[in-house]
Amino acid sequence: MADHIRKTFQQCKKEKRSALVTYVTAGYPTPQETPDVLLAMEAGGADVIELGMPFTDPIADGPTIQKANTVALKHGVNTTQVLQMVRDARARGLRAPVMLMGYYNPLLSYGEEKMLQDAKEAGVNGFIIVDLPPEEAVRFRNFCSSYGLSYIPLIAPATSDARMRVLCKIADSFIYVVSRMGVTGATGTLNAALPELLARVHKYSGNVPAAVGFGVSTRDHFESVGKLSEGVVIGSQIVNVLAAAAPGEGAKKVQEYCSSITGRSPGQNGTTREVGIVEALGEAREPEGVQVDKVIKDSDVPDGPGLADQIEALNVEAASNPDALPARFGEFGGQYVPESLMDCLSELERGFNQAKNDPKFWEEYRSYYDYMGRPGHLHLAERLTEHAGGANIWLKREDLNHTGSHKINNALGQILVARRLGKTEIIAETGAGQHGVATATVCAKFGMKCTIYMGAEDVRRQALNVFRIKLLGASVVAVEAGSRTLRDAVNEALRAWVVNLSSTHYIIGSAIGPHPFPTIVRTFQSVIGNETKEQMLEKRGKLPDAVVACVGGGSNAVGMFYPFANDPSVKLLGVEAGGDGVDTARHSATLTGGTKGVLHGVRTYILQDEHGQINETHSVSAGLDYPGVGPELSSWKDSERAKFIAATDAEAFIGFRLISQLEGIIPALESAHAIYGAIELAKTMEKDQDIVICLSGRGDKDVQSVAEELPKLGPQIGWDLRF
Repeated sequence: MADHIRKTFQQCKKEKRSALVTYVTAGYPTPQETPDVLLAMEAGGADVIELGMPFTDPIADGPTIQKANTVALKHGVNTTQVLQMVRDARARGLRAPVMLMGYYNPLLSYGEEKMLQDAKEAGVNGFIIVDLPPEEAVRFRNFCSSYGLSYIPLIAPATSDARMRVLCKIADSFIYVVSRMGVTGATGTLNAALPELLARVHKYSGNVPAAVGFGVSTRDHFESVGKLSEGVVIGSQIVNVLAAAAPGEGAKKVQEYCSSITGRSPGQNGTTREVGIVEALGEAREPEGVQVDKVIKDSDVPDGPGLADQIEALNVEAASNPDALPARFGEFGGQYVPESLMDCLSELERGFNQAKNDPKFWEEYRSYYDYMGRPGHLHLAERLTEHAGGANIWLKREDLNHTGSHKINNALGQILVARRLGKTEIIAETGAGQHGVATATVCAKFGMKCTIYMGAEDVRRQALNVFRIKLLGASVVAVEAGSRTLRDAVNEALRAWVVNLSSTHYIIGSAIGPHPFPTIVRTFQSVIGNETKEQMLEKRGKLPDAVVACVGGGSNAVGMFYPFANDPSVKLLGVEAGGDGVDTARHSATLTGGTKGVLHGVRTYILQDEHGQINETHSVSAGLDYPGVGPELSSWKDSERAKFIAATDAEAFIGFRLISQLEGIIPALESAHAIYGAIELAKTMEKDQDIVICLSGRGDKDVQSVAEELPKLGPQIGWDLRF
């Protein structure tokens, strides 16, 4: 199977030409046409074929492949059907090697061993998994080898020599070289630095062929790149050809296009065939691409590295950076991202480490406390306590911070790190707008360009915060893709970051994403729990008996919980968004109703279907409307250090109403979930015990949303608020 790929490249070498590797998304434009398209690519001269496995959140792909994924998923395409497409094409005479390309989570959901068994039986030759971190790549590569299948690593322009050496050592058939930074997509020009990049690759690859992808769309491109590499990959342009074809004409048009690229007519292809290579990083320029401030509607090839090489590969960076932060919290965490982001994340980790260990950095950070509104306030909620009739309820007032939420703690810290790294531009995602406002605020303070990505639905329901962000001088990109919420904003922010890594820092707002982001966010948000601990000792002479926080991605929760993690007398309670109820499909309660998987670069609990596709979520609160959660919270769930429950939309409204009318505090809808959970917990505790709620944000941003939802939710909770 893997040997078939090697022999294909050897045959192309004998014929003194580069191999053509082509890509198409399985199920695009329809599932029925995919076997025809595979055969058409081979007939047109393709030497190796890459078949894309659709995924809901393809962060490494540009608009063309994103759309193809969306169409395929609407057709109900899943991993089982993808394998059947390969079987059907093989039964009809397809001889070219076929690689399955995709993201790790659907494969993880299917089961790695079952996937390899079924893929081999179906006639698959290997895999290109865009978002596998190095240690997982070595393990998965060896797993593939045991079944005679190939694992294809990716190398990007930003890949360091150390990482390039690692990746070349695990290649057993060919290496996919990304020609430019960004996401997939056909372009009119090629990267002028490609010769230098390929020279670096060939320095470490030995006899392993390299195939170049991203931006190749014409015969001139094919010939130019073919002079430098052993293979050339075309993907997005083939999808474009299919999109432009009349119904039923797609396969014919693809064959004609491939023939125009290779200059060979059917029957001239000898023993070689075609494949598509990983569509994973490069700046897409398709007509409906994302724009700032606009809506984003050989037998001589060794079998592979020995054990010693694999151990060396895994320890290259650890040896050079012995002070590296732990990348995982038990089984959770990691860096499941495209290769183009790996070295940037290493740079960020080194920069954060240096800052974290530098007293002068923390002196600078604390010098802005007056600006931020820190230290934060802690006080007893007397009437809320009386209402609950149990434990004392205390409020940690993050809503009184500058910008109205806890988000300023992290935004200020990260922009100081970004300045140390020499970055000049900032991007961020936002859901409810609180992180967007905080990021835009610190960018205004330090004179840095700022772009905020926000789901179009969140733009609608948080219009006030959108205006605040723009008032502060930042640009807002409304994301129309997918569910049009926080998850989609994260997708687009990650794609945008890849394009401008050298000048741009991504201030992620929650304790999610690839390492080291969860640790960075937790570090800056721990000011919440640290102050709470000090203030409770001062006011009560003891630690609280419980601390409570709402949980979306988990930034305020991890910030409140972490300082108490080693204090077993303190209960940790996280309250998620139950939406219409966790027994329905309309909720965002990841830890309560989710399963383990990989999303946005991190292994954690996520909301997914049986095929590993990410579910759409619902919450009345935009800031909790997310299908994943921070890895540290996931580890606390499994260790039972923390408990997590869900509050429905209606229950959140009860909490919202009670604290408004009993304490004169209008909370953010996110915080209202924690308030409800804390009241219910207080009822079960003694009157001399203490609960502290992290009041993460103020609710002026949510007044309109409450007014819109009251006709539905009001009758459920007996709240008739007429205007």
